[in-house]
Amino acid sequence: MKLTWFTFLFLIASALSAQESQKYRWARTTGRLPFLEYGPGDDRLGGAKMTYLDSLVLLKVVDSLNSDYIVQLSASHRAFIPKENVLWVNGKTNSPFSLSGNWKVYGDEKYDYVAINLQDKLPYKSMMQISPSRIVVDIFGATSNTNWVTQLNTAREIQYTWYEQTEDDVLRVHIQLKHEQHWGHRLYYDTTGNRLIIRVKQQPTARDIRKLKIAIDAGHGGANTGAAGLNTKVLEKDYTLLIAKELEKQFRKAGSKNIFMTRTTDTTLDMPDRILTLREQDPDLLISVHLNSSSRDSIQGTSTFYRYIGFRPFSQAILKRMLELNLKEYGNVGHFNFALSGPTEYNNCLVEVAFLSNAEDERKIIDPRFHKSVAKKIIDGTKDWLKNVK
Repeated sequence: MKLTWFTFLFLIASALSAQESQKYRWARTTGRLPFLEYGPGDDRLGGAKMTYLDSLVLLKVVDSLNSDYIVQLSASHRAFIPKENVLWVNGKTNSPFSLSGNWKVYGDEKYDYVAINLQDKLPYKSMMQISPSRIVVDIFGATSNTNWVTQLNTAREIQYTWYEQTEDDVLRVHIQLKHEQHWGHRLYYDTTGNRLIIRVKQQPTARDIRKLKIAIDAGHGGANTGAAGLNTKVLEKDYTLLIAKELEKQFRKAGSKNIFMTRTTDTTLDMPDRILTLREQDPDLLISVHLNSSSRDSIQGTSTFYRYIGFRPFSQAILKRMLELNLKEYGNVGHFNFALSGPTEYNNCLVEVAFLSNAEDERKIIDPRFHKSVAKKIIDGTKDWLKNVK
């Protein structure tokens, strides 16, 4: 048989395609709270998380490293995912493009929505920006075929939305908010197809602790004892619960009626349980109470923690009030890779009240009068923050 130039090129292309197909496998996300990490680094809080993902999101797995798979998000972006969050897919072939369709922007009585039609459940990540306040979402593997974006007047928090094709296979969504303060957002796929929903919480009309739903988390619990006192050997899990209960009491005294406690007894709760329960409860605010510890007993003070820049003002206001308790300042800590700081759905602040590993702080921590003072200052800080929300 005479081998034509066209046949030769076809055989070469087929061979290259077959070779390429052996370099990756298709998979979908599975399990509780699947998430992507930026890299293979790890510490006591785990690797640096990029985003939580919905179930059944399509992933192109290109390699394996220890307990993670390496995922090719786009031509120039990779991520890592725990192996237990991967479900293999058989029979799928590679497609050069996954096109986006039309969008719809609308709202109801509590949320605004951006609904984006896609050809598959593609991976994504979101970012908060300030000055001006925006939500930016990258959809990996998507190429724009969006020729209209329908925006309805029912949307009350979204001011503008637009997109740009930052790379051939990365579609970037911009959502500009009407208010300076971020109140939370969530990404998920609808149950009927491949439509990505970006749900944006509207700013509450009544910014008053009596009208908001407030979640309080007592850190640790059960088998997870946390830190221990330097001299008394008291356990963090016991005193976070005492302070959290006092905080609940003081909030109710101040008129708050809608309060959710992640635990009210010495119960073992893992982080996915807490996060998924909080997702069901859908609070406006989360305050997580912890006690700090260090290998150096001279380290002391109070601190507040946040993950996303849009939630920082809440944590700053609480820290300012906590410093009125004559505690030393340990700082306002951002990009905190703690599981309860990870959700984007609601403002959250982790309060490290003081150090159990420091003798002076420890004496305060075991004093019930101090618990009342801490609760009052956290509430004062919350009120200060709400008062400054424009």
